[in-house]
Amino acid sequence: MHQSALGRRMLTLRPREPHEALVRARAEQKTETWKAKYALRAGVEGTIKQALDITGIRRARYRGLPKVRLRHAFSATALNVIRLDAYWTGHDRHHTRRSRLEHLAYRLTA
Repeated sequence: MHQSALGRRMLTLRPREPHEALVRARAEQKTETWKAKYALRAGVEGTIKQALDITGIRRARYRGLPKVRLRHAFSATALNVIRLDAYWTGHDRHHTRRSRLEHLAYRLTA
């Protein structure tokens, strides 16, 4: 790895095998098959993020696998109820986050 004198640019030289593997992986990511698989994964990743944000399942509250599984089942049920409510009431839950400053500005103008 070499960094320029001003610290703005970085050049990374990898050995031949890791470089070729990276080139192959990047080429594979441009195929329609890979994009279809990734689209499925992206949906799952969104669900996991929602579960972490809403139900806080990152840390188990109880000890023991049966209790943790039950907690995850309750969390999944809660997510489904939230999604059903959003669907039935027409509220879209998929919007980008806003900064606290934006929230404050909105509240002050309302």
